[in-house]
Amino acid sequence: MQRTDDELVMFERDGAPPLPASTAEGFVVNDGARIWYAVHGAGPAVILLHGGLGNAGNWGYQVLVLVRSGHTVVVIDSRGHGHSTRDAGPFGYVRMADDVLAIMDHLALEKASLVGWSDGACTALILADKHPQRVSGVFFFACNMDPSGALPFKPTPLIDRCFSRHRQDYQALSATPGDFETFVADVSRMMESEPNYSSEQLAGIKVPVSVVIGENDEFIRRDHAEYLARTIPGAELVVLPGVSHFAPLQRPELFNRAVLGFLDRFE
Repeated sequence: MQRTDDELVMFERDGAPPLPASTAEGFVVNDGARIWYAVHGAGPAVILLHGGLGNAGNWGYQVLVLVRSGHTVVVIDSRGHGHSTRDAGPFGYVRMADDVLAIMDHLALEKASLVGWSDGACTALILADKHPQRVSGVFFFACNMDPSGALPFKPTPLIDRCFSRHRQDYQALSATPGDFETFVADVSRMMESEPNYSSEQLAGIKVPVSVVIGENDEFIRRDHAEYLARTIPGAELVVLPGVSHFAPLQRPELFNRAVLGFLDRFE
């Protein structure tokens, strides 16, 4: 039986399943922050980058599946998220892309595939744009690359449940557990002002990209995903049926099949 949590009731109550035991984990100091990472498994490297306000633990349905398929899986808490710290400067996707590169350098990963979810997808594509020699490909799930791609925000009970879990996790993991409201405001400011990629910049991306969106995404315009797939050279568009912005949690088997199909292209 396939697991489903379409309304994120289980996620709010219990979170995602715990990550398996890691082969290595720790912090890398970069650009005024301590960035947490963990490594699982062995084989071709894939880096999982979570969405805004979340943490690496949100990949609990994905890590073991990828390890069992023969991959080294690296999960990272973005700066200011989860276990990772931040400095007094603003959040920025370029800074977070540089953090991922610092982890890769620390782990001596010459090249990796990147699976990004929402903010993590933007981070992944920026890293691929700036350092294409380090990136095998980008699974770009549920994100925009300029402000026109975002839908007007409409609160729903599902989004409220996700936000509730993010609050609980932040308070449990963060070095500054009392700063959740400031954290949300600062991340939201980044989301409202970034990214701002032009069509010319998108056309210059040199790595394979799969632009993936849930059929019922609450935040990203479908026509924006279609535009990205048209504009990024060689990119494909994948629409996941029956899910929204939270597909990795709602219907993990569906999401995982798409990820594994993407990774099979490089191995």
